[in-house]
Amino acid sequence: MMPTETVLSPLQRRVLTWGSIVFILALGAALGTTLLRRAASGLLFGQRSEAHITQEFVVERLREVAKLVASEMTLRDVVTYEQTELRSTKRTLLVVTARVSAGINLAHNTDVHIDAVAKRITIVVPPAEVTSVDVVNVTTYDEQAGLWNPFRAEDRDVIQQRIRTQLKTAALQSGILEHADQSAARVLTELLSRDGYTVEIRRPPAPRPLIG
Repeated sequence: MMPTETVLSPLQRRVLTWGSIVFILALGAALGTTLLRRAASGLLFGQRSEAHITQEFVVERLREVAKLVASEMTLRDVVTYEQTELRSTKRTLLVVTARVSAGINLAHNTDVHIDAVAKRITIVVPPAEVTSVDVVNVTTYDEQAGLWNPFRAEDRDVIQQRIRTQLKTAALQSGILEHADQSAARVLTELLSRDGYTVEIRRPPAPRPLIG
């Protein structure tokens, strides 16, 4: 018997997606800020001597807490696959639920400048990127093999790749990278804005297009 679960329209999926993002970001920001402040209290600003607040020291602390600076969203989408061979067509329709995560890789391309006189910390961090696509559930709504064209292992591999690519694209279109950038900036600012220091988060300049 065919499952009776209702497939969400694109608009409905977007509403569900944004709701998930807002909730997770709020929870992540609260948890991340608490943990980061607790971790940093004796590591980053525990000593009053400004000589200990160096670029290398701050970068090392950022690397230690990099995994807390992330965003996650859950979304569902319809994935189709069709292939014809010897005038025989096989096709399948799937409803896929996945969790997509995005974050800032603070272990690379991170630059820190500390102005001890102005008590200002300037951090240049790379833009957010998708870090994982975890498929939670796959429901097959329709699958038809061709008379001379049955499903093979290579078809399943193509379908799995299409699932991940399509769900990643859907997450990008829903703005997961923008939310990850905002979440990272907020958490890092909360982490380092102590003892009178102000924090400025910057992005590296976009690469110039090649001419020629």
